[in-house]
Amino acid sequence: MSIKQIVAVVIVATLGLTLGGWALSTLFMSPPPNPPLSNSTAQYTDSNWTFPSETWPSTPLPDFRPVVSKVMPSVVSVTTESVISDFFGRQYTESAAGSGIIIDDKGYIATNNHVVEDAQNIYAELIDGRTFSADIVGTDPLSDLAVIKVDTIDLPYARWGDSNSLSLGEWVLAIGNALGEGITATEGIVSRLNVSVNVDGNTLFGLVQTTAAINPGNSGGPLVNLSGEVTGITSVKIVSSAVEGIGYAISSSEAMPIIEDLIRCGHVTYPWLGVAASTVTPLLAASESLSVDRGALIAELVADSPAEAAGLRTGDVIIRFRDDEINDVADLVLAIRASEIGEEVQIVFVRGDDTRTTSAQLVERPSL
Repeated sequence: MSIKQIVAVVIVATLGLTLGGWALSTLFMSPPPNPPLSNSTAQYTDSNWTFPSETWPSTPLPDFRPVVSKVMPSVVSVTTESVISDFFGRQYTESAAGSGIIIDDKGYIATNNHVVEDAQNIYAELIDGRTFSADIVGTDPLSDLAVIKVDTIDLPYARWGDSNSLSLGEWVLAIGNALGEGITATEGIVSRLNVSVNVDGNTLFGLVQTTAAINPGNSGGPLVNLSGEVTGITSVKIVSSAVEGIGYAISSSEAMPIIEDLIRCGHVTYPWLGVAASTVTPLLAASESLSVDRGALIAELVADSPAEAAGLRTGDVIIRFRDDEINDVADLVLAIRASEIGEEVQIVFVRGDDTRTTSAQLVERPSL
């Protein structure tokens, strides 16, 4: 072995002993003492702390069976047939499924407008298997409501409730012809109230949001409370891979007067002001240099309308209508709909930095 090799072996051996000794001393060294607690930490620690031991009263889960057995006989499966033309002009018959609610013993059935719209043939099937041909009594695209009628009597009908009494977290059931497979029931809770949702360019107001599963075919079926009362008519579901448990029903308080108009007149008459508006937000107020950050900004004004006769202009912001504060477009629409045709209403609006008051006499909304 050369002198260089001997030296290298000695250095390695010496280093190994040194490192080994350091490792052993480190292994058997006493751990350093815990650092002292800061004043702020020591102030809030409690060596005797435990979780609170008081018990909360348990709430039993509801029994949905009595509700289902009460309501299901009044829910019908609605099947429609429409004649469709393809790209080459060839015609064929397309079928679609929906739901409906029998609302009296004379054969009137409430459903959604989009369920029966453009249908050539409509059939209503009861849960006992009886099927009847149905005719359209009236439709209203603005509210997405319709009434059809079957030529028979003594049908089981639903009991209507007051959606204004609903509370967040309240149990509800959605009953309908899900996926066209027959009448089924799903449970959920009320998630939100008085919701506005835009559907294909038309805004639906006063909706009840629910976690009850709503599927294609449920449209037109009832949303009921645990007393078996209809508190809404299932209408819309948000469909997205990132969304689950968000469905909407037209509230019974919104639906009932519309259904009455459809049965009595065949159509719905709405009071009309003659404006198209946007909701004022702080961002919109800043971009448009508005002096208010709430209200309904008039974006369009129809010629010869009550709004024009009242002296309103585009760019005005309506902040009060009759006795109602107007914070957004939904407030304005609902306030107008709560008025009467021919009624003269007081309107408070902002133009520039000035707050002004005018009055307008509402007329019947022109046909679409």
